[in-house]
Amino acid sequence: MAPGLLFPLQHTSPDTVVPFGELVMSGLAGRLWLGQSVLTETHQTIAYLAGRGIRVPCGLSVTLMPLRHPMEAAVQARSLAALTGRPVVAGYGAATPDLVRALRGAPYHRPAAAAAGYARAVRAFLDGGTVEHACEACVATTGLPPMHHPPVEVGLGVIRPGMARAAGAVADVAITWMTPPHYVRDTLLPALAAGAAGRGTPPRVATVVHVALAGPGRDPRRLAHSAAADHLRAPHYTDMLRRAGVPADPADPRAGAAALVEAGVYVYGTPEEVVERLHGYREAGVDEIILNLAGVAGTEGFRAALADAECLLHAMADADE
Repeated sequence: MAPGLLFPLQHTSPDTVVPFGELVMSGLAGRLWLGQSVLTETHQTIAYLAGRGIRVPCGLSVTLMPLRHPMEAAVQARSLAALTGRPVVAGYGAATPDLVRALRGAPYHRPAAAAAGYARAVRAFLDGGTVEHACEACVATTGLPPMHHPPVEVGLGVIRPGMARAAGAVADVAITWMTPPHYVRDTLLPALAAGAAGRGTPPRVATVVHVALAGPGRDPRRLAHSAAADHLRAPHYTDMLRRAGVPADPADPRAGAAALVEAGVYVYGTPEEVVERLHGYREAGVDEIILNLAGVAGTEGFRAALADAECLLHAMADADE
């Protein structure tokens, strides 16, 4: 599968996303991914691109479950498929306990079970018929009228074994973030397979990888901190990294950023060095590598991030020939 390309930051104008969509249209990348945005909303951004003629496969990595009911999530996802005429990966995440509490009054008691229930409900709405569903995340006793559209895969954000087992049972795609290759191979893939034991085929794996090209004046630790500081303050991400052997303390995100660089989780180097490191994700069983240029975008702007992305995508295509 061709690598995916993530638009790396929240934005206030969808015009800033246009060059990234055009790069996907060129065929170098297989899918344009966008994360949750509370500035210009993600689904509406992709719809805007479609209206501009940029109709490409897209992925949501990830939108947050507490923000919308699964029926609305299904409507939004299949609308994007219809508007773009291309497949969609609709990825969802449970959000932090603090955000869930702020929106629902209390955090999920069992986030993995809630996420599995949510994904199951979205899939049921997409598949048609009456949905009879109740879980911690949602209740539904209705359905959607049938509609023809390109395929929509339902994804779940996965970084630890419990969520991987839950995703294995219900999701089409497991979307991982900052997960080292050996951790995907040795920890997440077995958990996905265990969760999928009752259904046969486990979800395919799409992994978001921080990347940047080496260049004059660039400090990879500064780039990594710019890209990942918020995640490096989050207990669930730092717990995952420690499980993977990467020392990370939510109280010290700068040290965590240095650890990401040292461990190669923040992939930095020449095009050849970056491509070689990314090949390790393929060998570990990752189906779709998603390039995240957030560090470059945050320190040097979108134009520099796009230039890195184009160079790396060409290098990856050359390596595959």
